[in-house]
Amino acid sequence: MTTSTQATPTRGQLERTIAQRIQALYRETLGHQPTKVTCQLCDHNVVLLLEGSITQPEQLLAEIGKQELAEQVRLDLDGAIQPQIKALIEEILNVSVVDLLTDATLKTGRTGIIAILTDAPDIRHPALNSKNKKSVSLNKVE
Repeated sequence: MTTSTQATPTRGQLERTIAQRIQALYRETLGHQPTKVTCQLCDHNVVLLLEGSITQPEQLLAEIGKQELAEQVRLDLDGAIQPQIKALIEEILNVSVVDLLTDATLKTGRTGIIAILTDAPDIRHPALNSKNKKSVSLNKVE
């Protein structure tokens, strides 16, 4: 019984894994790694905040007054990467994603992602006397 409990990850471990894998996915797919990814797992939802998620071409378009084009590029990139994000979350949590909502703000360089899950993932609850972190953040390592 102890072995299966230890094999089940904690909420923090799952949040850290998702955040790390999202950073890697953006780096490998878009050639741009967000500077910070914050992940919070709450019941049937995964909430992600990506800071510094806007690529150089999008920033350049916005700077030269092509705001609408930059926003369309962001929308298209988000749409293209959504299936991979969904698959990544499903693989890590072993739960289906029924909806994936994303939005980005070029001005602040932030992207928000909410994944709606069919069920709450199986997590190991740490000892009652330890303080749990509600979210895990990863900063870009240079």
